[in-house]
Amino acid sequence: MTSPTAVLREMRWWDIDPVLQLEHELFPEDAWSAGMFWSELAHARGPQATRRYVVAEAPDTGRIVGYAGLAAAGDLADVQTIGVTRDHWGGGLGSELLTDLLKHATAFECAEVLLEVRVDNTRAQKLYERFGFEPIGFRRGYYQPGNIDALVMRLHVQEPAPEHVQETGTD
Repeated sequence: MTSPTAVLREMRWWDIDPVLQLEHELFPEDAWSAGMFWSELAHARGPQATRRYVVAEAPDTGRIVGYAGLAAAGDLADVQTIGVTRDHWGGGLGSELLTDLLKHATAFECAEVLLEVRVDNTRAQKLYERFGFEPIGFRRGYYQPGNIDALVMRLHVQEPAPEHVQETGTD
């Protein structure tokens, strides 16, 4: 997917360091570690892949200006992370990243997508609401060390298959 400001591509191991730099800028209190990204990428390729991680590169510089990740298990997917550089806020890049993740949730045959978002991150909450995510609960003290609550949101991406109903006739 291409926009005037970024080109999306699959995240690879050599992207971990620049993504970590961005992660620490955006989420200084609860940034992921290199090990967390390595672990996620280990499940992102091959026939048994259960993850989708993508980066957004500025076409003129090759600088990573955004990233996102999704984990799938059975018919449930979870948006693990989305981050966009502040100089790209409001330009639609977060929407492009989320669209990519949701396409892959469908490809993983997931019926629902869950995510956690900080209760004080109204910018992200509004993005998720535009995509149809609905609040379903809270995780108290989820974001550490700041002890910030998470709002849990859910999106139905596929209608559940109708259960087979066995008809019994009476004569």
